Formats: sequence, C-alpha cells, structure tokens
Amino acid sequence: MPIVCAANPKGGAGKSTTILTLASTIADQGGDVTIIDADPNKPITDWRTGTSKASISVYADVSESNIGTLIKRASNESQFVFIDLEGTASRMTSRAIMRADLTIIPLGGSALEAKQAARAVALVHESGEDAGRDLPFVLSFNRTSPPPFTTKIEREIAHQMRANGMPLLSSHLHQRQAFNAMFMEKLSLFELDAAKISNLQGAIDNAVAYTEEVLAALRKITREAA
Repeated sequence: MPIVCAANPKGGAGKSTTILTLASTIADQGGDVTIIDADPNKPITDWRTGTSKASISVYADVSESNIGTLIKRASNESQFVFIDLEGTASRMTSRAIMRADLTIIPLGGSALEAKQAARAVALVHESGEDAGRDLPFVLSFNRTSPPPFTTKIEREIAHQMRANGMPLLSSHLHQRQAFNAMFMEKLSLFELDAAKISNLQGAIDNAVAYTEEVLAALRKITREAA
C-alpha cells in the first residue's frame, strides 16, 4: 500500500495541512487511510479527537524506535499511509523517508521557504544514500494565492526548481479558509459546512486536483519500479 510522508525542516511549512487534505480527499473517495502523527505538536492527533466520521485512523505514540513498526502495521491495515513528520532533521525523519514510496516537500512562495525546502531535498538524498537507492520526492507549493494572483517570486522559484531538475507538482494547495477550518472544526474537508466556510467548493476542487496529481506521481513511481 502507498506510504507518503511530508517532510521539511522548517516548522509551519504546511506538512500537516498537506497530509490531512490528502487523507480527507482519499477517504471521501472511499479509501481507507492511516495517518502516523510524528509531529511533536500533534495537530492531527488533536484533529482526530473531534467528531469526524472520515475513514481516517491516527497513530499518535510515535518515536524513533517504533516508527518502522508503525509504518509496517499501518500498511497492513490501510490502503494508504500518510506520515506527518516533525519539523527537524532527525533519525526518525530519515527512517520514515527511507520507508516511504513518496516524500512530499511542502513550501510557501518565498525565497526563505525555497531555501528550507532545499534542506529537505538534501535530507532525502542523504537518506537515499543510507538506503542504497534513490528515494522519490516531489516539491509542493502551499499557502499560495489561487490564480490569477500567483506572485512573481512564486513563478521564479518554480522556474528555477524545474531548471535544476527538481520534481515540482503543478497543483498548489492554495491559502483557503477551509484548510484551516479542518483543524478548527476537527472535521474532514468534505464534512465542513458550506454556509460557514468561504468558497468551500473551491477548496474541495483544489484538494481533489492536488490529490489526483499526487496519486499520478505514485502510479508513475510504481511503473518505474516494476
């Protein structure tokens, strides 16, 4: 079963939002999902204390010593496994990256965020050296303005990354009220009340397009590994 983690040594890069958005979308489409919450702040563990009926299980007691066991258990129990990693480079983070089918590196549209994302790319490469193989990853913009309000710096960062051969998702997770509301209301994206959330349908469309691109990346990785 696919194992996807979100990694970036910068706190607040959007890892938890990325993971919960993907999990919510796949669960809404009938998938069975487990999230391993390795973020010390436990945002997804807190989210799971709410009333959401989404088919999303959460493992909360995660450590360097047991993360490998948890990943194996989750992959036996669920169709999809997502790992929300801590915002630092650590052995636990490396162990998760080495076991993942895909590492998503979220970043915002600024030069500072791009620099931090480069550190995450280096961590993936270092983990790959330890594993003795190339580890798949993609960079992913989040908290950006939806078109046509994309900024010049975002376009320049994307152009530079692609010019350097960095894999970059075309879909962004934009700055939308609904993505924050998932954590506030402790509901999945598809359980939120459209009467209370500005342009909820826009956020849903954004999440579905983003998830489809991530799934396409996973299918490509599977084909290349065959």
